Amino acid sequence: MPLQNVRKVADADFPSRWGHFRILGFEGDVVSPEPCREGTTAPALRVEGAVALVMGDIHAAPPIVRIHSQCLTGDVFHSLRCDCRQQLELALSKIVEEGTGILLYEQQEGRGIGLMAKLKAYELQDQGLDTIEANLELGFKADCREFELPGEVLKKLGIHAVRLITNNPEKVAALESAGIRVVERISAEIEPEKTFERYLQVKRDKMGHLIDPQPVK
Repeated sequence: MPLQNVRKVADADFPSRWGHFRILGFEGDVVSPEPCREGTTAPALRVEGAVALVMGDIHAAPPIVRIHSQCLTGDVFHSLRCDCRQQLELALSKIVEEGTGILLYEQQEGRGIGLMAKLKAYELQDQGLDTIEANLELGFKADCREFELPGEVLKKLGIHAVRLITNNPEKVAALESAGIRVVERISAEIEPEKTFERYLQVKRDKMGHLIDPQPVK
């Protein structure tokens, strides 16, 4: 899917409980996107958005970077159906500890299927399906994300090499294909909870995430 006209639309001061950042907004035009759901037609043009939280001198050395997909249920409501909030907090704590880094927050709720569809997928998971099976049952792809915008945003920020916090090899491949060297992959593993133990197993076994089995305490 060709991503065109990536542009910065906002740049502001952003004090937070984690530390002092700049908050930047970026948009890019996806031309002729493929539909994520069977039997639907995607618009000829889709605008994708991403927020960049930037701390410190990001040009002195390859900065720590986290590409994080929006998760209202986890990030805001502290859901224990997934590990999203814990990964977000892990990334922010590492950036603050380092004194420099970038958090790229993409508007891709439910791996790109949207919030209402994600809640419908929750219903199916309550009936026994796993997170991948639920998406497929609803007619969606297992994962609708492409990760093109983060690479372009990093280039707009003058970044050509990063230390990436991720368990997802697709994020590494996406940055490398965009010309961003991933000089180090930093694990985003967190201590599992019983409520999302199966979720982590599915990410490992069906999506290829780099997760070591850990006993649930």
